[in-house]
Amino acid sequence: MLLAAAIAAATVADMRYERRVLIVAAPNEADARRIAQRASLDAMPQELGDRDVTVVEVTGDSVRGATDSAAALRTRWRLPKAAFGIVLVGKDGNAALRRAEPIDRATLVATIDAMPMRRAGQR
Repeated sequence: MLLAAAIAAATVADMRYERRVLIVAAPNEADARRIAQRASLDAMPQELGDRDVTVVEVTGDSVRGATDSAAALRTRWRLPKAAFGIVLVGKDGNAALRRAEPIDRATLVATIDAMPMRRAGQR
């Protein structure tokens, strides 16, 4: 629990080299894609934990999972306020995957497992 608290008190930039960050942005809490993505992610805590993934939700003007402002995250990762979007940020701090629809478990896991830092960590 201490690790989760430390991560939540960090910006996305602070997580570089330590965590992969999955940014899920939606216009509001009621967005059906946000709800579907949240349900999918909630069903895979082991996979996310094993892959050092922190989920950051940007909903309207609020942020969960990081201390960045919603405006800063939307600007940095080009996520329009009125649209749903997902960005997977690798440990190197670069966008590894970008989607305008929810990402399924298999695609997310396969994308992370193909990342160079993930492959190096498995050796």
